[in-house]
Amino acid sequence: MKFGADRIFALSIMPLLGIFCVLLLCLNPFLNPGPLFYSQVRMGKNRRAFRMIKFRSMSTALGRSRAHDAGLEESRITPLGRFLRKHRIDELPNMINVLRGEMSVIGPRPDAWSHAKHYCREVPLYDRRFAVRPGITGLAQVETGYADGKDATMLKAEKDLHYIRNYGFRQEARIVRKTFRVVFTGHGAR
Repeated sequence: MKFGADRIFALSIMPLLGIFCVLLLCLNPFLNPGPLFYSQVRMGKNRRAFRMIKFRSMSTALGRSRAHDAGLEESRITPLGRFLRKHRIDELPNMINVLRGEMSVIGPRPDAWSHAKHYCREVPLYDRRFAVRPGITGLAQVETGYADGKDATMLKAEKDLHYIRNYGFRQEARIVRKTFRVVFTGHGAR
């Protein structure tokens, strides 16, 4: 049932995604030169690799990877990218991943492949997050924000496991409410 609901929701968002694609195609050459989309291999359900799609928010001038415990590369985020991230608009193309069955609307956020492999070794119970499809939003994202480093990832994993153990309509509704707050206010965004 959740998979069907996810797909219906993703299909309903496609017109909005189209509008943002056209708008960003016009703004991108001036405010964020380079490709419109960014994709990265992430670890999904049952530790399967998939390529997650986002609107690009960082300059293409430097490399793509960062160390497992490094801070976010704030200097690479473009002004347009900062706005997209603040309101989570950069995540809209994730709806394509939902339609493909690689992601859910709500679930543990998928980490980059190399980070996920690292944290499977370093963070207790981290690998249990892969029992469900990863999500565009989730309990860990709305309650802890971005996780950077081992301690933050441990907290994120605890929240994700709480979500998995207590899955249900009420919890999902609460996550949706909190997600709207983040999207419309930018609260909790970097």
